[in-house]
Amino acid sequence: ISKKMFGCVISIRRFHVPVLLPQAISYLQIKNGGNYLDVTLGGGGHSFEILKQSSPNGILLGIDRDSEAILAASHKLKEFGNNRVTIVKGNHDDIDEILKKNSILPKKYSSQQNTFFELFDGIIMDLGVSSTQLDKAERGFSLRTDGPLDMRMDQSSGVPVSEWLNLITETQLTQILQEYGEEPKAKTIARAIMKGRPWNSTLKLAQCVKDASQYKDSRHHPATRTFQALRIAVNNELINTEKTLNYLVSILKNNGRLVVISFHSLEDRIVKKVFQNLSNDSDNEKDFDNSNKNKIKMGNIVT
Repeated sequence: ISKKMFGCVISIRRFHVPVLLPQAISYLQIKNGGNYLDVTLGGGGHSFEILKQSSPNGILLGIDRDSEAILAASHKLKEFGNNRVTIVKGNHDDIDEILKKNSILPKKYSSQQNTFFELFDGIIMDLGVSSTQLDKAERGFSLRTDGPLDMRMDQSSGVPVSEWLNLITETQLTQILQEYGEEPKAKTIARAIMKGRPWNSTLKLAQCVKDASQYKDSRHHPATRTFQALRIAVNNELINTEKTLNYLVSILKNNGRLVVISFHSLEDRIVKKVFQNLSNDSDNEKDFDNSNKNKIKMGNIVT
């Protein structure tokens, strides 16, 4: 089995300014002629540097489910030409289907086969939401600028938070606020949100959460954790993350590298668990179970 290398980086991300750019590029160990995959393309900042450093023959596949990100990245990366860049609108959870549709994987391949295709020298995954999405009121993420309560990463599919809140129960919302927002006052906030339905305005919902929580002198807006939980839930952000990470490692070349940038503790715990299991590293037994002792080592954690 190929020896893989992967790194985990924790940071706040930005859309127009790629986060941890020097560090991420350094960990990827980019080379001329390499094959690279950016599964969270965003504005194309990381991909631009990958293509620049892998010139003149390196190629890159970039994936994002946000149409605005696809447009921004297409503009930023156009100087490298279609021969070196392929940009696809899609979700990284469906990476095997995307690879098949673009003739990168055999059409009959199934991720359930546990077959290893050594396709990429480096893969980067930047989890979470971008500052551009947060800053645009019409996207429905903002706590400080009023807009429609949407929060979908891909506005062409799924339902906005305004509709989604009408489809769930108070018990379900409480659980979501606890699990995805780690919100101590989840029950109180969920009750207030249910009582105030329907919701269409981001600022009105934020004010409702502020009033219900009665948080004072907080460094962050009182509705920050609630909005995070709603965003994660409506976009199914964490459901397939572990499966996707395992799959990405399976398509790395020998000595290839996977770099993951995570924003909050929920993502971070998932990434660390996967990396610990794949590296068969049981040093941190207090944080992770010991079920990986008999597993085959897939690679090393480099940071």
